[in-house]
Parts: sequence; structure tokens; C-alpha cells
Amino acid sequence: MAKQNSSDAFVEFERVQKSYDGETLVVKDLNLKMPKGEFLTMLGPSGSGKTTCLMMLAGFETATHGEIRLDGVSINNIPPHKRGIGMVFQNYALFPHMTVAENLSFPLEVRRMGKSQREEKVKRALDMVQMGEFGGRRPAQLSGGQQQRIALARALVFEAELVLMDEPLGALDKQLREHMQFEIKRIADNLGITVVYVTHDQTEALTMSDRVAVFDDGRIQQLAPPDTLYEEPENSFVAQFIGENNTLEGVIQKINGDICEVRLDSGDIIDAKPVNVTKAGERTKVSIRPERVEFNSERLQPGAHTLRAEVLEFIYMGDIFRTRLRVAGNEDFIVKTRNAPDQVRLEPGSQIEIGWLPQDCRALDA
Repeated sequence: MAKQNSSDAFVEFERVQKSYDGETLVVKDLNLKMPKGEFLTMLGPSGSGKTTCLMMLAGFETATHGEIRLDGVSINNIPPHKRGIGMVFQNYALFPHMTVAENLSFPLEVRRMGKSQREEKVKRALDMVQMGEFGGRRPAQLSGGQQQRIALARALVFEAELVLMDEPLGALDKQLREHMQFEIKRIADNLGITVVYVTHDQTEALTMSDRVAVFDDGRIQQLAPPDTLYEEPENSFVAQFIGENNTLEGVIQKINGDICEVRLDSGDIIDAKPVNVTKAGERTKVSIRPERVEFNSERLQPGAHTLRAEVLEFIYMGDIFRTRLRVAGNEDFIVKTRNAPDQVRLEPGSQIEIGWLPQDCRALDA
């Protein structure tokens, strides 16, 4: 089959749309390129279009418009079993009547592979996920974490270069889930496979991914490495969806290069970094991360903004203190501070001064 484009993208969506009823688009004009070996997470709330994109890539859904390419070749009309893609689902989808080894051998039998070659590949895949001695067991004899490892091994057994994962850790408890996040990332990195991972869990996305595509309303709102996504959200949806975020509403007074002046609805004037605001008079939501705010005046850096605040709650959380304040009319303004020996414990009702640097504060769309 001739290659149809010269780009170095391994996975490519070009102007892809999807509608189930011919009217409402659940995926709108999606353009996305992924290089080989990337771990990309599609993150978003329910109904944002992320799972539909994964299913179109797998071949279980058909694009209404546009083209999906794998290694330069259009796969729009190639059936799922001929795409050579591994899949891992939340419910494991293991055959209960087969042993672990038989579950792994099955996709190889479908590909008409010889017995000795099958056995060799099954052994290798089980060793990859550290489940070498479990080949003779049935899925029902395994824990949830072990079953998930087997589901992963089955996706890797025929040496697929692309593995798709749909909420694979959703059924696991918190501790096991966190362990498996690192495990999956380690295996993917070691093998150099390309992974498209779907989740609505932001921590998972930030922990595991090379890049994250944040979906909302059928579109990618921002596509960036995890640290960029967190530190430099491009719009108020991304700022609110990724991590915890404080917002203060106001109006742009003036924009001067990479700083703008905002009059908050409370009347306070602050400076911020203009992100997607363009002119004076525009309404804006100003975004500040809870860990960027200081209320220890000795720690405030020169040039920091200060605002009056009232302490509403002071909560001890082990490694951090979480303080809820009333700031410029917002009663849910959160500050996170490290549990350090010099941390002052604040009493509810006390009046304090808080501050942050203008570059840590972003003026986003209202």
C-alpha cells in the first residue's frame, strides 16, 4: 500500500468529524498529529468526544468526514482486526473460560501464527508485565490489578506499534491505580510503543503523558505537555479542568505588552498576563493557582500584588495546609501552603494580606 503523505506523523487525524444523527457533531474538525513512540492522553469530561476519537482510531466507529492515517496510510476503510492496533479496556475483556496463556494466544491464533512462535510471544508478553508464572491461571483467580496487567499483555502480544487504552485503570483502587500508572508508562517507554490513552482523571493524564489533548464540546481545547497545560492554560475551560484554580472576575483596563491591568468586580486593581484577551473593556476571568499565592508577608517577592483577605477555613492535610479565604468577593479562594515549621496556623475570621506575582496570574476569557 503506497504511503499517502510525507509527514513524519505516525497517527494523524485530518479534519475528522463524527455525527451519530447527521446533525449534532460529537467530534468537530479534529486535526491531530502524533509521532511514533509518543504517549498521548485524551482528557475531558463525559461527552467531550475523547472516547469517540479513540473508537474511530480503533475502527469501531466510522468518521463522518475527514481522514485518519496510521504511518502515512489511510485506515478509514480498513476493518479493526486488520489495523494491527492493541486495545486495553476498563473491563479487561478477558475470556473467563480460557487460561491467561490462552487469552494471550487467541489474537495470535486469529492471525494464523504457528504454535511455537505463539508460545514464545506469550511468554515474552507475560514477562513484560511481570506475570510470567501466571500463564496457567484463569482470570477469576487473579486480582483486579493482575487482570489489568494481563489485558495489557494481550494488547502487546502481537507486537502492536500502537496501543489504545480506554479508562484502563477506572476499576482499580487508588493505591493500585497509582502504581499501575507508573507501570504502564514504564512498559510503554521501554518498548517504544505509541499509546493513545483516554481518561477523565487529570492526575493520571499529568503523571503519564508526553502530551495531553484536553477535549471539550467535540474539540481539542489545548494540546500540550503536562507542565505547559498546568502552568499556561490557554483558556478558562483548561484552567478550571486541570488541577485546582482560583478565579477572580473583572474588566481589562489596559494592555501593555505582556502585562495587563484588570479592575476586579470588587474594585481592586491587579496586574496579570493577558492570554486570550485583546482589548480594554473586555470582561475576563483571572486565574491563579493555589500554590502560587503567599500569605506570609516575609516571603512575598518584590513586585508582588497584595489583596486583603478573610480566613474562612484552615485545614490540616498532612503534607500541606489548605486555607479557604474570602478574596475580592470570592468565598472559595484556596491557598495551599507546605507544612513547614514556620507556617503560621490561621484562625477563621482573621483578616490577612495575600499576594502573588503578576506573571503567575493569567487573564483568560470570561
